[in-house]
Amino acid sequence: MNVATDRAPPAAGTGANDSSTPAGALHGEALALPSIGAPVRAGTRPILALGAWFKHAACVLEDGHARFGPNLGDLDNADACRGVEPAVAALLAASGRPPRAVAHDLHPDFHSTRVALATAARLGVPAFGVQHHHAHAGAVLAEHGRFDARPVLALALDGVGLGSDGGAWGGELLWVAGAEFVRLGHLRPLPLPGGDRAAREPWRIAAALLHAGGRGAEIARRFARQPAATQLAQVLTRPALCPPTTSLGRHFDAAAGLLGICEVMGTEAEAAIALEALAARSPVPAVARGDWRILAHPAAPAPAAGGAGRSAGRFDTAASSPPGTLPLLELDLHPLLLGLADEADAARGAARFQATVAAALVDWVEHARIASGCDTVVLCGGCLHNRLLSAALRSTLGARGLTVLGAQRLSPGDASLALGQAWVAHHRLATPES
Repeated sequence: MNVATDRAPPAAGTGANDSSTPAGALHGEALALPSIGAPVRAGTRPILALGAWFKHAACVLEDGHARFGPNLGDLDNADACRGVEPAVAALLAASGRPPRAVAHDLHPDFHSTRVALATAARLGVPAFGVQHHHAHAGAVLAEHGRFDARPVLALALDGVGLGSDGGAWGGELLWVAGAEFVRLGHLRPLPLPGGDRAAREPWRIAAALLHAGGRGAEIARRFARQPAATQLAQVLTRPALCPPTTSLGRHFDAAAGLLGICEVMGTEAEAAIALEALAARSPVPAVARGDWRILAHPAAPAPAAGGAGRSAGRFDTAASSPPGTLPLLELDLHPLLLGLADEADAARGAARFQATVAAALVDWVEHARIASGCDTVVLCGGCLHNRLLSAALRSTLGARGLTVLGAQRLSPGDASLALGQAWVAHHRLATPES
């Protein structure tokens, strides 16, 4: 099985359950990483990383090579979970040396996290929790051989990943410099009525947007095929039942729901795949600048140190950190989504959504580029499987003079996340406090 090959169809999706068919390494083979900047020193003990929950594949980073275990799929069943420890044992046996650290996702309830902590304790080595989107950026940087700590911007766009504040992240603009990251911005959150169920039923997110826009009376009529539509208003008035997410994947779902493309998904990423397919067959429309806003918020207090990152704020004055105080930049795509509610042609609406999201993300990066001075941007996360979005971002950002780094042989999504965790752990081990 290809280390980063996932189960969804070849058409690109945008949810957390990402898919790809790269020409990368087979599991068990060592993928050579180019040597740029400060390479991994030969002869050092390996770093083991356990990935996360979706598309699980563990990884060992050793002597400038990445060796992946098999892709076990999502860790939502006993068979997949039972495969994690044997896969880890096989990777360590292939290395022949004990790891110097074990890296894992921040989520404490993932089976991969539990195995990572148990393995680190058994071997007497440190265990490093790595924020999900920091790891996405690290995976791309590792694939490009960027093992130095030169700062870059990162657009981390996916279905979900636990944030350092405990929230559900998925539409993030980060400043990344080795072991440290700063959350420069995020998408305006979407409510998820019914929690995880909303991630499988796009009509729920669409209904929440209508309700927030003062159009709640339309919900029962628009989604008459959904038995819960008439009662959803009771859920929408209770914030505890509508957890927020900044996920770009859920924005794709909301758009599909509003356009009538997909109300309930039968397969993973079905809504996003259908929306992209419609958009690909439609002319690219002119983009209306009023379809998005970038809001600057006062910086949140920095959390305690420990590798969990921090919100935008006053940077250190070290050479690797940009100077000054930066606001938190929130990209608001709600005007676009509410506009789709009045779109009579679903294909035209899908094309409008694709084109506008790309233009808004470029604008967002430009704001951060001016503020931070970084001229390299990493594109990462499962939403980059969307070929229209990926191509638009690469071409437009490149035309504006930025160096654009994206996944090449490996998946931009969770199938390659363990490599990024190992990349972050590599930098953590190089810091004095580690």
